[in-house]
Amino acid sequence: MSGCGAPEQSAAPVAEDTDQVVLKGTVRSGDQPVGGAFVRLLDGDGEFTAEVVSAEGGDFRFYAAPGEWTVRALHRDGKGQAEVAAAGPGVHAVDIAVA
Repeated sequence: MSGCGAPEQSAAPVAEDTDQVVLKGTVRSGDQPVGGAFVRLLDGDGEFTAEVVSAEGGDFRFYAAPGEWTVRALHRDGKGQAEVAAAGPGVHAVDIAVA
């Protein structure tokens, strides 16, 4: 468990036919998954919304509202971010490369 209070993630699957908005992805450095990265969710105005710690395999997920989101990863190997537009319910893939 991290010292910041951000929940650690698991690689448990998410049903593709969910009625929720799920932002799900993997943090990578090159071809390697990055576990232990702090993954932050920022809303369309750039405001901090939530934070989790990526699982050993780099996996993370957020349950969010429909809209425009930025997902940012911070790790000792570097940082990176990705944008995702979640128009409605379902699993929205968002992978992040850190460098």
